[in-house]
Amino acid sequence: MKKIIKILSLSIFAFLQLNIHAQISVEEQLAIQFYQNKEYDKALDYYEKLYNKKSTEQFYLNYFNCLIQLKDFKKAEKIVKKQIKQNIEKTEFYVDLGIVYTYTNDADKAKNTWEQGIKSSKSDEQILPLAKAFIAIKEYEYAIKSYLKGRKTSINNYPYSFELADIYSITGDKIAMINEYLDVLEIQDSYIQSVQNSLQTSFGNDADIKQNEILKNELLKRIAKKPDKIILSELLIWMQIQQKDFGGAFLQAKAIDKRKKEEGGRLIGLAQLSAENDNYDIAIKAYEYVIAKGVANSLYKQARTELLDLYYKKIVLNGNYNTTDLLELEKNLNVAIIELGLDASSAKISSIDGSSSMIKNLAHLKAFYLDKTNEAIELLEKTILVTSVNSQMQAVFKLELADILLMSGDIWEASLRYSQVEKSYKYDIIGQEAKFRNAKISYYTGDFVWAQAQLDVLKGATAKLIANDAMDLSLLISDALAIDTNIAPLMIFSRADLLAFQNKDEQAKTTLDSINTLFPNHALADNVFYQKAKIEFKHSNYIKVAEFYDTIIKYYGEDILGDDALFKLAELNQYQIKNTIKAKDLYQELIIKYPGSLYVVEARKQFRKLRGDSFN
Repeated sequence: MKKIIKILSLSIFAFLQLNIHAQISVEEQLAIQFYQNKEYDKALDYYEKLYNKKSTEQFYLNYFNCLIQLKDFKKAEKIVKKQIKQNIEKTEFYVDLGIVYTYTNDADKAKNTWEQGIKSSKSDEQILPLAKAFIAIKEYEYAIKSYLKGRKTSINNYPYSFELADIYSITGDKIAMINEYLDVLEIQDSYIQSVQNSLQTSFGNDADIKQNEILKNELLKRIAKKPDKIILSELLIWMQIQQKDFGGAFLQAKAIDKRKKEEGGRLIGLAQLSAENDNYDIAIKAYEYVIAKGVANSLYKQARTELLDLYYKKIVLNGNYNTTDLLELEKNLNVAIIELGLDASSAKISSIDGSSSMIKNLAHLKAFYLDKTNEAIELLEKTILVTSVNSQMQAVFKLELADILLMSGDIWEASLRYSQVEKSYKYDIIGQEAKFRNAKISYYTGDFVWAQAQLDVLKGATAKLIANDAMDLSLLISDALAIDTNIAPLMIFSRADLLAFQNKDEQAKTTLDSINTLFPNHALADNVFYQKAKIEFKHSNYIKVAEFYDTIIKYYGEDILGDDALFKLAELNQYQIKNTIKAKDLYQELIIKYPGSLYVVEARKQFRKLRGDSFN
């Protein structure tokens, strides 16, 4: 009963706060003051007068609670009955009358009174406040009975499923709660978002394993009984995605696609989501399922293109490949490009819509990984000349072509191509990217003053990534030349940087080693280790990569590359070494140690992902 008194007291206090600014009489002010000071006997005198003289409803609750506190249950019973008589439509007063009987230890009478309140409620307007009154005093059984009565009498056929589910959740009846959610979904598909929002908290870091197992089992039972009720399968897919069970989600999505004779849209979405979560195997299966529907399918081209982009990312960008993988990827890209519009051998092009990223990827693959520079240059030059290629895409191809020319040693031709793009798109992001790459050529060739002047302009670039890269290179130049004017160490380093870009990795490593030999303890020492780590990564020497990053963190952690090395080491453990526990710890270390780092946002995101948090 102390809980009931406390709840009533809080309700009264909230009511008083809402009306504190209203103009009130001296009697009301004194009543409030005595009540707040818990001088209920003094407060009672004023509330009794106010209750009898003014609006009974306005002062009823305060008056009633004073009587309960002073154990004047007879008078409390009298005023509640008066409220019931004067407000027939407000059945929640039956709850107060039952409270009086519980204080007088008349449980049967309290029970009968509450049952009478439920029986007297015949509309939604009565059911909702009555149930809330029961919830306020933690009489959940009667709140449930109220909602079930409302379910039968509601003229709008409102099921009260969410209200009942909330009570079942409070009382720990997970099965009943879940069945309420599933029942309402079977009634109306449009409730799916509300159901997902209600269940969302049971996934992630604070996952309710028992509840999720019940949900899965109940869903599977219902799907087996009602396979045509697609919304149940969609909820199961959503649940499996929350739990990172992309394999299970794939099976369900495929079943729905077949049953509804869809074109694979939900499989495309699942493939994209799986890829974002580094589950490449399921993403590939999902894309292949859509591709298997044939070229007449409206999503065929998208699935074909995105699958090859995924293979490219998996093999090339993640450094996880061998020569066989590279040649197979080249073959698949060639076949797809021909099929989707571009004949790479004859340059007979009907359309390259949907093929542009594949052309760029194929050229990059040929030049930087298969030593087929001439083929790559020829492919890009022919593509650039095609009239159906829009100017923006031509600029993308020109940048890739310039990169390949730079890689092959034709530095000034590469600079010319960069300049063309920069001039044509001076105020666009692609123009800023071209300007940055041209500035790097000045850096590679030792013209550090001109390079830094261009980089300083790019610090205000629209694209954050370009601005950050410009700032990093500008800082590298500044730090290297800050102590003395000897440009020799930086000349050697920039030459090594270019050699690494040109895939002359052994020469690059030898050149980097000469810096520490000729100029020990130079400001570029941490940059040397960082560049070595990048080179070893290209060759999948992950243990060496980790050693170089560890060296930077240990000996140069307070320098510019401290947070870079820590973030890269975390990524290395997450994606290549597959030590997710260490990766999570490293992301957390970065967040704590470098709160102002540009990597903090992504580090926090990956930390939460590895911790198991769920996302909408």
